[in-house]
Amino acid sequence: MSKYKIIMTGGGSAGHVTPNLALIPNLKQEGFEIKYIGSKDGIEKEIIKKAGIPYFEISSGKLRRYFDVKNFTDPFKVVKGIFEAINILNKEKPDVIFSKGGFVTVPVVMAASLKKIPVVSHESDLTPGLANKLAAPFCDKLCVTFPESIKYIKGNKGVLTGTPIRKELLSGDKLKGKEFCGFKDNKKVLLVIGGSLGSKIINESIRANLDDLLKEFNIIHICGKGNIDSSLDKKAAYFQLEYISEELPNVMALSDIIISRAGANVIFEILALKKLNILIPLSKNASRGDQVLNANSFEKAGYSKVIEEEKLNKKELLKAIIETTRDEEKYINAMKSSSVNNGVENIVKIIMKSIKNK
Repeated sequence: MSKYKIIMTGGGSAGHVTPNLALIPNLKQEGFEIKYIGSKDGIEKEIIKKAGIPYFEISSGKLRRYFDVKNFTDPFKVVKGIFEAINILNKEKPDVIFSKGGFVTVPVVMAASLKKIPVVSHESDLTPGLANKLAAPFCDKLCVTFPESIKYIKGNKGVLTGTPIRKELLSGDKLKGKEFCGFKDNKKVLLVIGGSLGSKIINESIRANLDDLLKEFNIIHICGKGNIDSSLDKKAAYFQLEYISEELPNVMALSDIIISRAGANVIFEILALKKLNILIPLSKNASRGDQVLNANSFEKAGYSKVIEEEKLNKKELLKAIIETTRDEEKYINAMKSSSVNNGVENIVKIIMKSIKNK
């Protein structure tokens, strides 16, 4: 018999789901029964069901900062989602809600507030996303990853916890990673991560440099759904895949240098593993600029080399790889001196406290 029940929520991208998975083993140790509320067709549905967690679907309107005709209809989806979430909460009677952000969380958090159920949220990025901004008034605590984030949280709700990182990510097996990728020699390994949806500009820059890079590296290229280039399959030292989950710890353990977007989850995983890295944040033209702030924070701390997306081209990418490998010792030492820790235990403590304060 479980002591407590928690409903987790978060979706829209893998970055709003995988941190939830990192918390699950510790929550189970504390006696929690765990269930999940997500959208009907988001990436979270597949990930959570694969993890064997009971999953409830609700309607979810997208929250946009730009003009779109759907901005007039999606608020009705949010309202519908609130009523659907209330029905689920009435039936399940959770002790606490944990929200990781993304559009689907807004109706869940509002419904929980109406039902007087404690809500703990987590923001990975340096500044809160739109979903967490809207949800913040209905939360009891908003956990943050960056020390700089506390000043953006009103009402004394902000608490610095770090970001939750899955234990298995920290215990990857290099040999299993090498076998998975089919690499036959001992060249250094370059891992390219373009985010769960992939990045056209990063994919193109890597492939433009492929012949030069393959002289020095075996390459693992996580290129996003629908972005496999089958004409390159014959290159033995170039292993491309759309998305990776179970094998990620082994692939990251195998890697010597990582080129990545600058979503908070992935960069803190890179930091935890002390991997040489180059960050190419999603530009302010295509986002709210959170990745640019994340990357700048890491560059300032000496953890990362950063290339602005607007300046990314074949020549700049090759130059950055050469400079980063040349200064490897400097970057690794900076990461080793970091005081950032895995946020799992801190967040679970906040969740437990919220129940006791209920």
